[in-house]
Amino acid sequence: MLVTGATGRVGRVVVDQLLDAGVPVRALTRRSEAAATLPAKVEVFTGDLTVPESLDPALHGAGAVFLVWTAPPQTAAAVVERLAAHVRRVVFLSSPHQTPHPFFQQPNPMAVLHADIERLIATTGLESTIIRPGMLASNSLAWWASAIRAGDVVRWPYGAAESAPVDDRDVAAVAARTLHQDGYVGGDYVLTGPESLTQAAQVGVIGDALGRRITFEEMTPDEFQSLSEGTAPSSVVDMLLAAWSAAVGQPAYITTAVADILGTAPRTLRQWAADHATTFTERSEGS
Repeated sequence: MLVTGATGRVGRVVVDQLLDAGVPVRALTRRSEAAATLPAKVEVFTGDLTVPESLDPALHGAGAVFLVWTAPPQTAAAVVERLAAHVRRVVFLSSPHQTPHPFFQQPNPMAVLHADIERLIATTGLESTIIRPGMLASNSLAWWASAIRAGDVVRWPYGAAESAPVDDRDVAAVAARTLHQDGYVGGDYVLTGPESLTQAAQVGVIGDALGRRITFEEMTPDEFQSLSEGTAPSSVVDMLLAAWSAAVGQPAYITTAVADILGTAPRTLRQWAADHATTFTERSEGS
């Protein structure tokens, strides 16, 4: 099994899940030094999605691929063509852009890219499974960890917007299961956490895990756009604001896909926060 994005939030856990299941694993990384962060049993290949031919050594002899697209769209068709020439199966990490819920129906360049890659995969005859995680629980690290390390107040827009954060470990477990076990070809799964929570409530859950009261203060969208300049593309900022605005007063879209596939209930945000409490208190590199 070849795992792309093997050092990322989901891919890295997929590697561990496959190894635990006794499955031989290959990892694709853009930098050779990344091999040091992966288990010794993993066969590491250096390759780049923007250079499709660089993937050939990793694909030769592989049976299936976990595809995480982390590049501009220009080489997507050539990469999918190469996958089809070498492997039988692909599990693609997409997004819930087909889901009939306002949160997922806002203009979103990443969703357009995901839809295009899905169409490319469908035309090749590859055996495919599409997994579509909603909001990842780990997004809260990027959004709120620095403020929580600095004090007891998180300022953020649309505190009343609801989502159902899904634990990255559950997403990875589903990816690994659908990659190495039969019965999931043609599957299309939206993955969510088990409960709808406002953003303000999510901050409160994290505070509970830390044994502190974290106050949520509403920020205006204009303030958020100003503070985000230089740290995130404006298209991403606009997409998030539109999604959060549309989610106010709308209970989050929730599925049972994680439990259906894994046979265990998806982890709650409270479980995720308790397991990651130190990441909100210890200053990491670059933070």
